Amino acid sequence: MTDPGQAVKESSAPPPAVLAGRKALMAVIFGTVFGFLLQKGGVGKYNVLLGQLLLQDFTVAKVMLTAIVVGMSGVFTLHHFAKANLHLQPTKIGAQIIGGTVFGIGFALIAYCPGTGPVALGQGSWDVLFGMAGLIAGSHLFAEMSGWLKRTVETWGDQGKVMLPDLLHLPRGVFVPLFALILIIGLFLLEHFTHH
Repeated sequence: MTDPGQAVKESSAPPPAVLAGRKALMAVIFGTVFGFLLQKGGVGKYNVLLGQLLLQDFTVAKVMLTAIVVGMSGVFTLHHFAKANLHLQPTKIGAQIIGGTVFGIGFALIAYCPGTGPVALGQGSWDVLFGMAGLIAGSHLFAEMSGWLKRTVETWGDQGKVMLPDLLHLPRGVFVPLFALILIIGLFLLEHFTHH
């Protein structure tokens, strides 16, 4: 015989379609806020992005460092209190060097990246459509080559799931505030010793 309390608990859980709808809604909300903040930070502007590549405008570096400090502090705090799980991707040195190089070349050619491209499009920069077309074509090519890449490139320098605290043999509770402090000092120096 089923425990009536258990039956109530099971029936009170939302159906999968409702959960999927909630996740989609949260993704839209957070994506909109993220895009708004990127736009307000100025990192959807071609001249700002190009200025970063030429080491003349450090707005993008400042936004990225701020995001790392806030994101790292938030994620590790939530993980510490068992409110979030860490989903680490394996460190695959060969794949990451090649991927970073391809990403850098694409960024240098069009001065947009997958995050700043939609922001630029939203503010009327139609030139980003060429980059988005390249992103879609590149994603398709990557998917077509994924089997071969898994057998070759992704095996080069596979270090497993590691993080900087592990490599430095520091407890996360020590590493996170220390690294956040270093990044904040870097932000302070960028703010006071660069032109923009």
